[in-house]
Amino acid sequence: MELKQLEKIAKALGDINRLKILEYMSGQGGFIQCAQITSLTELAQPSVSHHIKTLTEAGLLNPEKEGRSHSYILNKALLKEYAKDIASFAAK
Repeated sequence: MELKQLEKIAKALGDINRLKILEYMSGQGGFIQCAQITSLTELAQPSVSHHIKTLTEAGLLNPEKEGRSHSYILNKALLKEYAKDIASFAAK
């Protein structure tokens, strides 16, 4: 993974609300609906949209739209690759 992508993911992970979203998703099989995020974080819809956009742009979430319903799938492969790459820094 390139350093620029590592930086983007690190920045996305640098917020407690985004970490809460990812933690909740991992416990739900890697899936969440937009309405669940609002109640989970107790944030207003514009703030939730900002956090989702940040996670999606980093590649950590894959959006799905079915009618008017928005849901997101955790990109576990990217998260595992990120963790592996970061761990390699400690191994050097």
